[in-house]
Amino acid sequence: MRTAVVPVEEIFALRWAVLRTGRPRETAVYPEDARADAFHIAAYDEAGVVQGCVTFFPDPMAGEDGTAYRFRGMGSAPEVRGQGFGAAALTAGLREAAARGADLVWCNGRTSATGFYEHFGFTAVGPEFTLEPSGPHYIFVTKDLDR
Repeated sequence: MRTAVVPVEEIFALRWAVLRTGRPRETAVYPEDARADAFHIAAYDEAGVVQGCVTFFPDPMAGEDGTAYRFRGMGSAPEVRGQGFGAAALTAGLREAAARGADLVWCNGRTSATGFYEHFGFTAVGPEFTLEPSGPHYIFVTKDLDR
């Protein structure tokens, strides 16, 4: 499997299909997409099809010192879930964030994905909260960027 930093257009169809299923196309456009300091990671299968994606951008985290990057829009195609495409995109993104000077990375992650995030060195901080329409979330943070 191959990963790469790509323009948002490369990952947009997967992001929309997986994370905004049945919703209008514009709901998959994030304000951060237009930022010059944002980057997008694609994870490709052997045929060159994008099967995993994630978007990173600098965003300070309250209560933490240092340069922080946040990620959002992480997903993988349903037919390949559990095959490592999301993990590959996240790992590549952590490395790229570190190369861009990040001291830590954080996200608003679904509570149901706690085990996934913990596997990658993230810790849930603060109370659980709800983001509509996705449901319950935690803030997850890691300083372990050399995976």
